[in-house]
Amino acid sequence: MNQRIFQLNFPNTVAQNDEELRLLMAAKLYENGTLTSGQAAELAGLSKRAFIEAIGNYNVSVFSGLVADLEADIQNA
Repeated sequence: MNQRIFQLNFPNTVAQNDEELRLLMAAKLYENGTLTSGQAAELAGLSKRAFIEAIGNYNVSVFSGLVADLEADIQNA
């Protein structure tokens, strides 16, 4: 996956650590269809299985509304 560097500065009052913030961003990008589950897992620094298990904590469904997305995930597994 081609990558770029993106830096964010959070106030010290944000309770989440860097890993949690990466997971939150990856989950949102997966949820809106920008990233596949594999790409989002890589962004979060997790295995695909661990990512899928973790996103449930953020009320993100593993199942997208599009059959084509599911087929792409199966092919990329």
